[in-house]
Amino acid sequence: MDVIALSRLQFALTISFHFIFPSITIGLAGLIAIVETLRWWTKRDVYDRMSVFITKLFAVTFVIGVVSGIVMEFQFGTNWALFSGFVGDIFGAPLAAEGILAFFLESAFVGVVLFGRNRVGSTVRWIAGLLVALGTTLSAFWILVANSWMQTPAGYKIVTVNGVPKAELTDFWAAVFNPSTLPRFLHTMAACWVVGAFFLMGISAWYYLRNRGSDVVGISMRLSIVVAFLGSGMMFVSGDIQTREVAAQQPLKFAAMEGVFKTASGVELTIISLPPTQTQGNDIGVYIGKGLSLMMAGDPNAVVKGLDQESDQSLWPPVMITFMSFHTMVGLGVLMMLLMLFGGWYLLGYWRRRRPIESHTTWLKFAVLAIPLPILAVEIGWMTAEVGRQPWLVQGILKTANGGSPGVSTTDVWISLFGVLAMYSFLFLLWGYALFKEIGRGPELPPVAVPTGPTAALIVPPFPPVTGQDGH
Repeated sequence: MDVIALSRLQFALTISFHFIFPSITIGLAGLIAIVETLRWWTKRDVYDRMSVFITKLFAVTFVIGVVSGIVMEFQFGTNWALFSGFVGDIFGAPLAAEGILAFFLESAFVGVVLFGRNRVGSTVRWIAGLLVALGTTLSAFWILVANSWMQTPAGYKIVTVNGVPKAELTDFWAAVFNPSTLPRFLHTMAACWVVGAFFLMGISAWYYLRNRGSDVVGISMRLSIVVAFLGSGMMFVSGDIQTREVAAQQPLKFAAMEGVFKTASGVELTIISLPPTQTQGNDIGVYIGKGLSLMMAGDPNAVVKGLDQESDQSLWPPVMITFMSFHTMVGLGVLMMLLMLFGGWYLLGYWRRRRPIESHTTWLKFAVLAIPLPILAVEIGWMTAEVGRQPWLVQGILKTANGGSPGVSTTDVWISLFGVLAMYSFLFLLWGYALFKEIGRGPELPPVAVPTGPTAALIVPPFPPVTGQDGH
């Protein structure tokens, strides 16, 4: 493998590992905001304990995300120096905004929610919970601004400095709100809300399976089902919007995603099939006749552009990986929606005073097993976006082969790659240990009412008996 291929592998591993944690924390931050609002509005103790429990899960995950993200950003300078020099004028503003306006916002106010529980007023704590959610949202927005600019660059011009071309910012707002920013932001946020909801739902289901249900667990289960159900619906709607944007702005990526090689009218929609090769599709599968034309244009006979719109096949994205990742992501989304349909039905049964949802043991087991499904879907969706853009680092402007670091050797990348793998393995084990420790502790139980009055001294508190070696 050459330096570029190794650097791509290293960055892919780095961002895949890092993206696990922001996807969870963005979703949990939204749940914290909801629970803090309920606590502030109702003054009920159960929402106080629930907020603290979710915030602990958030904090454990947030810390690992920060460490892994720093390593990822360093790679822009170490492995992709030419790319960094080319886009530095464009990326400077959004990345600075992400660090100053977003990262410090969420990291500061999560401490207020977690450690200032009894030190600040109820309204201040509620505002802090909202600011944590706002911080994660802004962080996601500015990162996606940078990534979306790579997909659909706008608001720039190419200049030459000391004989080296670079992109110079000419219109800040055009660059920020480039054609793919909002569709990608909406779809990513919906996906992260589903990740957080499935995360909390699976943990709540695990408590029920271990006979550790409580008032906090009950509300967590029902809230997470509602958020996951609504988020799954939003994910499909926003995904459709983003797919249409890709078809309009990156037609080669769209053709690879759908496995369309020849431009034609009345194109069928692939439901499931064997993967295509780089130059030829596969007829073995399940299809809906004229479905793709109907879905994209509302006309069953509409023309859909294929990969043949570009005669230079070196500019085609890796077709098999793009096709498989896209359809796997959609398939995982369908599985999650089916699980939520059953969860919503059982929740309606609970509200109709029928069987409580915690009595559906089989569904609870599936809920636990489904915790990684939305995380995997987010990772594969990101793969679709990035692999489908190849061979470009910046679509139509800078090729991946021209964005590396000339002074870096294959030995350098191999050494750093093993170092990153070792560090991330340790971080993952550390996260797992801290996370399971918090889950093992569980949410705080309701406070025990202390009796008052003249008979209070006659009541013995329910302390456990002390047993010695003699059994007494």
